[in-house]
Amino acid sequence: MAFARSRQALAIAGVLGLALSATACGTGNDKKSDAAGSAECAAYDKYGDIEGKKVTIYSSIRDIEEDRLEESWKQFETCTGVEIDHEGSGEFEAQLGVRVDGGNAPDLAFIPQPGLLKRFVDSGKLKPAGAETKKTAEENYPADWLKYSTVNGQFYGAPLGSNVKSFVWYSPKTFKEKGWTVPTSWDELISLSDKIAASGTKPWCAGIESGDATGWPATDWIEDLMLRTQTPEVYDQWTTHGIPFNDPKVVEAVDKAGTILKNDKYVNAGFGGVKSIATTSFQEAGVPITTGKCALHRQASFYANQWPQGTKVAEDGDVFAFYFPAIDAAKGKPVLGGGEFVTAFADRPEVQAVQTYLASGEYANSRAKIGDWVSANNKLDLANVANPIDKLSVQILQDKSTVFRFDGSDLMPATVGAGTFWKGMVDWINGKDTKTVLDGIESSWK
Repeated sequence: MAFARSRQALAIAGVLGLALSATACGTGNDKKSDAAGSAECAAYDKYGDIEGKKVTIYSSIRDIEEDRLEESWKQFETCTGVEIDHEGSGEFEAQLGVRVDGGNAPDLAFIPQPGLLKRFVDSGKLKPAGAETKKTAEENYPADWLKYSTVNGQFYGAPLGSNVKSFVWYSPKTFKEKGWTVPTSWDELISLSDKIAASGTKPWCAGIESGDATGWPATDWIEDLMLRTQTPEVYDQWTTHGIPFNDPKVVEAVDKAGTILKNDKYVNAGFGGVKSIATTSFQEAGVPITTGKCALHRQASFYANQWPQGTKVAEDGDVFAFYFPAIDAAKGKPVLGGGEFVTAFADRPEVQAVQTYLASGEYANSRAKIGDWVSANNKLDLANVANPIDKLSVQILQDKSTVFRFDGSDLMPATVGAGTFWKGMVDWINGKDTKTVLDGIESSWK
């Protein structure tokens, strides 16, 4: 899920950046040949002769994020002479299938669910990525990411934007005042929670209400705990039904999450008891941190957009986040996250060129400079990432010890991942026992 922050300073910087680009590479109305001699355009010669060509892109990216997206490839358009026509839609997942089946597929689509990507591969509609795109992707992204766009040994496209879900939000100011230390292990996290609870304050606040998608924040908890109680290989088996949903390993992870989420001594600060989690919107769930009513809130990097206006998000600010600690640090740093993949429904040279460019370090840095964006691209220079939580996210994604796994519910069949899993977690929060909930989800998968 993506949320936008409007920043006047960034907008001004973007305008100035475009003006400088226009000076170096010519204006958007100039021919590629007019800009070809500039040093800034030399980096784009490798994409071949695509002047005068047009490439269409369809995605779920809208509003200010869409403006930033289109700004991010302006120089590429100017220097190569290609035209990129992007359309964002709130009905992307549903309408993409309609368009593809109706013979009106876009050239490229940014698909955020590996399961949806596989569906289009299985239908024979998605085109394998070209050799240059594959080479660029393998140079710039960890194998943990590329496997999610590889089906039956065939690679279909590199990631674009990313998010990190393994975060716990807190108030640096409150921690300093109380003498609390950011935990770096699971035991330290529980010890801190107990300490806060003993002081008379419930340490955790949570909320899983999200309209038709109610329940998804709780599935993120389970996924993070699957990665912390089990091996990455077991996580992979779980998301592909290699083990049943009610396997003892899954029970262990759910019960581990329950030591926090279903603990009356821990939750739900500022809202009520355990059951209030089901009716508290995920947007509002962490807000009590800003008023001192809550100390800890587990939510993804994109939650930075949900704080009240004027809230400073920084290590020395009103709120910040720390890595959701591993249970056994010796097994590496498990990280849960998501993102979208650049996939192609056409294989014309200009389409392959744009697909390759979007996998490049040049693109990652161009987009990062505009602001409010995270990528797992290892060519992304941290100096180009201004937002503190985005910088922390990129550092985690680029950390060699990171073991990344994609959001599990996005890997499962939609009837499970966005259906019975979501609903089952609501039932679980409302008091239904773990076995009954997991048995029900397992039955739905069968």
